[in-house]
Order: sequence, then C-alpha cells, then structure tokens
Amino acid sequence: MSVTTRPLPAAGTAAPRERRSLGPLVLRLHFYAGVLVAPFLVVAALTGLAFVFSPQLDRLVYAHELSADPGAGPPRPLAEQVAAARTAHPGGDLASVFPPVEATDTTRVVFSLPELGEKQHTVYVDPYTNEVRGTLTTWFGETPLMTWLDDLHRNLHLGVVGRHYSEVAASWLWVVVLGGLWLWLRRQWTGRRRLRRTVLPDLAAGVGVRRTRSWHAATGVWLAVGLLALSATGLTWSRYAGGNFDVLQEGLNAHSPALETALPGGAAEGGGHHADPVAGGGGADPSHVDRVTIAARRAGLTGVVEVTFPAEPGAAWVVAQDDPSWPTGWDRAAIDPATGAVVARSDFADWPLLAQLAKLGVAFHMGFLFGLLNQLLLAALAIGLLCVIVWGYRMWWQRRPTRADRAALLGTPPARGAWRRTHPAAAVAALLVAVAVGWALPMLGVTLAAFLLVDLILGAARRRRAGRAVPTSPPL
Repeated sequence: MSVTTRPLPAAGTAAPRERRSLGPLVLRLHFYAGVLVAPFLVVAALTGLAFVFSPQLDRLVYAHELSADPGAGPPRPLAEQVAAARTAHPGGDLASVFPPVEATDTTRVVFSLPELGEKQHTVYVDPYTNEVRGTLTTWFGETPLMTWLDDLHRNLHLGVVGRHYSEVAASWLWVVVLGGLWLWLRRQWTGRRRLRRTVLPDLAAGVGVRRTRSWHAATGVWLAVGLLALSATGLTWSRYAGGNFDVLQEGLNAHSPALETALPGGAAEGGGHHADPVAGGGGADPSHVDRVTIAARRAGLTGVVEVTFPAEPGAAWVVAQDDPSWPTGWDRAAIDPATGAVVARSDFADWPLLAQLAKLGVAFHMGFLFGLLNQLLLAALAIGLLCVIVWGYRMWWQRRPTRADRAALLGTPPARGAWRRTHPAAAVAALLVAVAVGWALPMLGVTLAAFLLVDLILGAARRRRAGRAVPTSPPL
C-alpha cells in the first residue's frame, strides 16, 4: 500500500500556516444537526401541515353544529339562546358566550365542568330558532378535531413526554437554518452573478450532488425568515424554553396587562339572582348578556367576541375580542351589567411590545393571522422544509464512495478536528455562546451535549481501532 507524504519545507523557510476558520465547525454542526434532527422536523412539518387547515375541516365535519339558516327569521335575544343551552345542558357553570358574527353562524354557549379540567362543553344554538344544534367538548375554543390535530403537532398524543419532540425540533430549527445560510452565502457570495447563484438553483449543473445542493440551499434561502419565525414562536410556549421565556416576560413586566373587573362599590349585580338555576358560576344573571354585548359593540369591540360571566359576585362581565385574523382583534373591556358602562379596558395597542409580539407570533404559528393567507404561507413553509430535508439526505447519499475497494452506503461526514482549525478566540466565543444558548434552550443544550459525547466516544473507538491496525516493528 502506497503512502502519500507531505513534502517537508525547505531549510530556512517557515512551514505554511494552516488557515483558521469557523467554516469546518459550522459545516460539521450543520451536517450532524441536519441528519439527526431532520426526523423531528419532518414530523413537525407533517403534523403542522395537517393542523393548518383545521378551520376548513371544522366547517365540513361540524357543519351541523356550526351552521345556522338565516332564513328562519330574525335573531332571538342572546338571553333566550343561553336559556335554551342551559336546558339542554343542565350541569356545569356557565362560562362564556360567543355571539354569532356571520349570519350563518350558530351561537356558542360554553360550560365549565370540574371533571373536564382545561376542557369545556360548548353548546351550539341556532340564533334564529333557539334550537340546540349539538354539544362538543372543546379546548380553548377548539373543536375535538382541531384539538386532536393540535395535540398531534404539539406532543404526538404522548402527553408531557411527547412535548420534548416538538421542543427539540423548534430548538434546532434556527441552528440548522442559520448554519446552512452562513455556509451557502460564504460559498456563493463572490464573483459576478452572486445574487442569482444564491437565490436560484443551478439548473446548468449536471445531475449529481452539485445540482441537489443548489436546490437544497436556494430553497433554504427563500424559507429562512419563515422558518426562523416558526422556530422562535414555537419555543415561546414549549415546556422548558417557554418557561424561561415566561421568566423573561415576568422580569421585564412584559405580560399582557390584567383587566380590573371589580365593580364600583363591590355591589353584586341584579341582587337575588345567585340562586337562579341558569345563573353563571359567579351568580351572574344571564338575562344581562344582551345588554353587555351591545355595550361592548358600542365600545368598539367588533368581530368575534367572547362574553365571559363573572367568576364571583361583585365583578364585572368581561368581553374580549377573539379574532386573530386581524392583529388588533384582542381588545378587552369590563362592563357593568346593570348600567352597560365600561368600567375598565385593555387595548392590544397598549400592551408591552414583547407581549404583542408573543401574541402575534402564536397566531402566525397556528395559521390564524390574516386567515387564509397565513395558512397558505405555512403550508408552503412546511412543504418547502420537507423538500429541503429530502435534498439534504439525497446529498448525503450522492456523496457516498462508489469505488469497489471503498464503497459505502452513505457519504462520509465532515472531517473531525474542526475545533483545532478554528481561531482560539472564535472557539472560546462559540463555546460561551453555546453554553448561554444551552441554558436558555435546555433541550438544545442537552441534545448538543449528547451529540458531543457520542462523537467523542466514537472518535476514541476509531482511534483505538486504528492504533491496533498499525503493525509494530520487531525489536532490534
């Protein structure tokens, strides 16, 4: 077996200095993160794609519960509709009412029951006939179908344990995107037509790894901003990183402001309605629902609103906009049911900036912001991400050795020793950043540490095998 040796430098000349760069380290991180985390991203993309069109699926599956016939006559008072819902659902406490917005919508009357935990029963009432169209178990307003798809995307129906998968995906997505973007711009951002080469695939390249890489990278450039937004918004309500985000909001006093609901003088409404069998959980008189809703509309709370019964005597009713299809649709007002006066108000425009961004981010991530446009954008991001992942694995396969003496199923990973080829100052900075990010995003930190540990073990085993394979010279 021939051995290739590197020529020694001439006498009196210095050995050439090895160029130091972050490139090999970023390449190795991008490769291993892509290979190992991609399955989590595939699951997140597929389940997210299934959830994003759940509003349209709801209209098909629950057409009987959600739809009413406006030709049946003028709408009946909300109080009558609430009474009809209570007759059909005698158990539980009245929690809230969603008046219809479109002429074909039913009225949603929500009941809380202790045995349901966070979930509730929603009774759907025809606003023109007071006919109860059905009852569904809902979760924060989501139908059973939407809840099932939401849980599938969030935790694969595995409960708390399943939430780890989605947090791993969200924690690593931004790392993979930024790493790939840096590598591609570093490779392409030179010479003429650099912008074209960066954002468009190289159609002139022959079939092979070069063409696949151009599709993989150029598509990633187009998706980068959207994928980074999905990563950030997904982390805000994840288990561990989301907890740290809550601590940050608390420290900056950047939560959405609380709404003061105490009535002037602390007087209970309606005096004597506490024993009413149709009263709300705090003894509120449901007959006031029309007055409260009209007062809220006059105060500018338009679109979809949730009218919430007070939880205790002496408190105001709360009317909150619940329309994520328009960014300003989250204003709230506390209303005195006896007079219809607005006693307190909290407008979305007055929220702290971080709270606004968090609310908008969640609405975007779920596909509710701006309605169908948001849904189509998320669908494009999910499909594009799946294509990028497939092209990434295809590159790995195309780079496999094919010579008979060294054929392999897959390509070789980037060479080890990337840290040694990085400038010491850059390596220290990268280490400090990794520690800080790992603390803020615990699932990223734990999985990164696990990757490094496995890599060290495999490297030690490989060196041991190589040492045993080297023949030793016989003693003199």
